[in-house]
Amino acid sequence: MKLSVMQENLARGLQVVSRAVPTRSTLPVLNNVLLRTEDGGLKLTATNLEIGMTYWVPGKIEVGGTTTAPARLLTDIVAGLPANERVDLELQAQETLYIHAGRFETRVKGIDAEEFPAIPTAGEKPTTRIAQNVLRKALTEVTFAAATDEARPILTGVLARFEGTQLTLAAADNYRIAVKTITLLDPVEETSIVIPAHSLDALGRVLSETDDPVSVVLSPSRNQILFHVEGIDLVSRLIDGQFPNYQQVLPKSHTTTATVDRDQLLKAVRLAGLIAFSSANIVKLHIGKEAATGLTVSAAADIGDNHSEVEAQVEGDGTTIAFNAKYLVDVLANVPAEQFSIELNGPLSPGVFRPVDDADYVHIVMPVKTTS
Repeated sequence: MKLSVMQENLARGLQVVSRAVPTRSTLPVLNNVLLRTEDGGLKLTATNLEIGMTYWVPGKIEVGGTTTAPARLLTDIVAGLPANERVDLELQAQETLYIHAGRFETRVKGIDAEEFPAIPTAGEKPTTRIAQNVLRKALTEVTFAAATDEARPILTGVLARFEGTQLTLAAADNYRIAVKTITLLDPVEETSIVIPAHSLDALGRVLSETDDPVSVVLSPSRNQILFHVEGIDLVSRLIDGQFPNYQQVLPKSHTTTATVDRDQLLKAVRLAGLIAFSSANIVKLHIGKEAATGLTVSAAADIGDNHSEVEAQVEGDGTTIAFNAKYLVDVLANVPAEQFSIELNGPLSPGVFRPVDDADYVHIVMPVKTTS
């Protein structure tokens, strides 16, 4: 193998695929990135056996070939080379990768590419397509709500329900639910799968703010899903199991509604959270027309207390409800809306948070029971 690529292209590709490199692995080759000459360039691949990422780097090939090299070491080396410089790569004896750029030369020991696991590619006809900016926004608004505790593996994933020209994404842990519906570019038959949330996090980082489509390929065996944008493939295993029926938890009615400015409420909750951090992270929302501004956010602990007023348009009964500050910050920080509508049905029922300008998103937060 012998070829030349530009430093910035190689650096970008290594940065992308390195997201699939495991932090720890008992299989040494998984700590490496696969380098393969293909289609007039260099194809980079990394995997942790759950997610695989492939990135194509344009280049000039003199001799085709393939090898693997330590992913993080190679990424750091290339990042340290001069920008806008040509990088020459050559596979030498004993799986040694020679890297040359300007006055810099490095040799890195690799592992035979035959030991690297096979990764599916986007060779099949897409199941459907989605505008990149639409999918990227939806992933930002949903994936953070997935559970991180492996005690219930199904909740570490995001439910993806395809139906006609719509895709509904839902994520939940024991304390919150996020649901977002977006439009598909190609109609599909009804099907539901569960995708690991961290796979979708990695996908969100490579999608751009354009309406160019990302192709979605669901494997015939329904155990893998592949996303393809120009030059990049991401393939992920699916989680086997039945996702909970989150619709049963969605409140059917409410007695109180408060419409608030997102930035004001987010600032108030963050300030209250500084006090609440030392006391189970509990903050209280006091909502009522009799209040001067309509809504107050408060927290109290041994270290002190906090009280903030937020302008709100209130309809219905007044109420006081307690939440974990982290869950409120998460939804307010990740969902870019000017205003939120908060729907409540007393202090013990779930709180419903809806962006005023987005009827296709809903977020449920379970309340915290307090002694007062």
